[in-house]
Formats: sequence, structure tokens, C-alpha cells
Amino acid sequence: MQFLRRAYQQLADLIHELSKFGVVGGIAFVIDTGGFNLLHYGLHWGPLISKVVATVVAATFSYLGNRYWTFGHREQSGFAREYFLFFLLNGIALLFGLLCIGFTSYTLGLTDPLSTNIANLVGIGLGTLFRFWSYKKWVFLAATEDVPRELSGEVTRAR
Repeated sequence: MQFLRRAYQQLADLIHELSKFGVVGGIAFVIDTGGFNLLHYGLHWGPLISKVVATVVAATFSYLGNRYWTFGHREQSGFAREYFLFFLLNGIALLFGLLCIGFTSYTLGLTDPLSTNIANLVGIGLGTLFRFWSYKKWVFLAATEDVPRELSGEVTRAR
């Protein structure tokens, strides 16, 4: 019975975090795609530089929203460490978007707004999956008492 209670609580906690992550991500998505389209189609910047600038602005918003709202209940391991890891992981996630946009624009030669925005959405989707997993694993750590044995340095024995 205690196992079911613990499993239910873990699922409820995950859904709660995912919901908050989704709200922050939704706003960051609007900043990212809106900024990308404004820079690329409004100011006629190149597609890759437009993506980089829009993502940096969206990531800054996302860091603040995730640190202080989504994962605010988690242990804080220092602003410098979290900020560095957050932007390093966002840089990796940005590569998904750049590869999708670059492939669509430069390899396939599809530069129309629909094709470019579909490529952008695919890149954002892949990057979002990577970011949620990596933030939980390396940036916004669980409280000390909830750290799995593998991460706490304890050796587990086969049962």
C-alpha cells in the first residue's frame, strides 16, 4: 500500500512539474518563434542568426521561470553553476533547431515561411524533450533527501 501511495505521489509531483514547465515553455515558445519570425522575416536577418538571438532571449526568460517557479521547490546549487549549466544545455538544445532550420533552408532549399517555421517547430520539439530531461538531471536538483542512491554515492546491492 505504501508503494502505491509513493508511486501516486511521484506521479502527481511529475505532473505538477510538467504543467509548470509547459506554461513557462509555452511563453518561451512564443518569444522564440515570434522573435525568430520578426528577426528573419521582419528585419531580414539570416535564418540561423535569427534563431540564435531569439533562443537566447527565450532561454533567459525560461531560466528565470523555471528556477523560481517550475523548480523553485528543488534544492538550489548556486546561481553560477545553475546558470552555466542551464545555458550550456540550452546551447545543446539550440543545435536541434539550427540543424532542422539549416537542413531545410540550405540542403532542401526550402526558404518559404511555412517550411522554415515547420523546421523551427520540429527543432523546438526535439530541444524541449532534451531540456526537460537535462534540467531535472543536472540543473534543478531534487532536495538532498530525495537524491537516488546512485547519485548519492551509496553502493546498491543486487537483491
